[in-house]
Amino acid sequence: MRENEGVVGGSAGGLASVGSPILEAGPKAEAAKLLPFLALGARADLQAAAAQHVLALTGSGPGRTLLAGQAALLRALVELAVAPAPAPARDAARALVNLAADPGLHEPLLAAEPGLPARLLGCALDPQWPWAEEAAAVLANLSREPVPCTALMAALAAAEPGESGLERLVLALCTPGYNARAPLHYLGPMLSNLSQRPATRAFLLNHDRCVVQRLLPLTQYPDSSVRRGGVVGTLRNCCFEHRHHEWLLGPEVDILPYLLLPLAGPEDFSEEEMERLPVDLQYLPQDKQRDPDADIRKMLIEAIMLLTATAPGRKQVRDQGAYLILRELHNWEPEPDVRVTCEKLIQVLIGDEPEHGMENLLEVQVPEDVERQLQQQDRQEQSSASGAAAAGAVAPETRSEGAAPT
Repeated sequence: MRENEGVVGGSAGGLASVGSPILEAGPKAEAAKLLPFLALGARADLQAAAAQHVLALTGSGPGRTLLAGQAALLRALVELAVAPAPAPARDAARALVNLAADPGLHEPLLAAEPGLPARLLGCALDPQWPWAEEAAAVLANLSREPVPCTALMAALAAAEPGESGLERLVLALCTPGYNARAPLHYLGPMLSNLSQRPATRAFLLNHDRCVVQRLLPLTQYPDSSVRRGGVVGTLRNCCFEHRHHEWLLGPEVDILPYLLLPLAGPEDFSEEEMERLPVDLQYLPQDKQRDPDADIRKMLIEAIMLLTATAPGRKQVRDQGAYLILRELHNWEPEPDVRVTCEKLIQVLIGDEPEHGMENLLEVQVPEDVERQLQQQDRQEQSSASGAAAAGAVAPETRSEGAAPT
């Protein structure tokens, strides 16, 4: 299962099968009549059928729009999603995943239940909660937008005294078997979204906490592209903080091998070239595979590109043989968009150094007209690369709206 997949679940006719009176009603009336069956005290079989019915409605755009106007029903859905068994919490939570996948529904969701991020956060980080993955998926979808992301940051800051909410989040993400009943892969994209905030990056890049170092092994996490991609996105966001580049590239963190290894294949290098590579990238096995996810490969390249923003960073990346890995990646890369990104990084590594006063590429002020020209050139390059590869390329897998654990 991949990030941003859509939910398929529930039957629109589920209520009729258990004798529900909701038959042949108009859409709004039908939604309103669901409310009594979603109440916590409702009969268990009717409550389960009502939750399945709502889940089915959230599988389509018109159904989600219909539910967005039913504040009382949304509140009832949240109550079910955090309720203990025998309540149908999983179907309720999966319905919230679908609703949260639509940015236009974030406002009515938070208006109906302002405490939604805090309540779901408690479930996502509860080692005993069976549907913690669903709660994390809702939060991953919500945190893509500024307003709910702010609410989630506030919930993390309001953790128990003496405890950091972000610390608990990283602990849950990095601890195998933290929740024996939920894999918690969606904590990855949730952290990636949160790392767009300076406060989160400051926490992750605190030199005394040893947080970012705990994330590094997950760039090779084999069981979930969702978790792996979330961690890579987090690391890429951290690389925007150029003041920390020397530390990130230095021996305390040594981030570069973790970014390059997923991009490396089984190629043989000469002895001279091999000696230029970090030890972890030397003499890789013949069955070594690159990360199969094109989006993740692109984010890894972008993270390295950010690390080359300063002159010392460019020197460190060059000295560790990054060009060799990128050269072979470029020859292999089947996706035009990723290949263009790789080309740009290679040009930085093999090109001349910027003139004095422009060494920090993140601080260079580009005139608006030049920026527009560069953006147009980027689009033309990507279009040209796509056209050249169209005849023999396999179409990349598409990602639908919303995250949905199974």
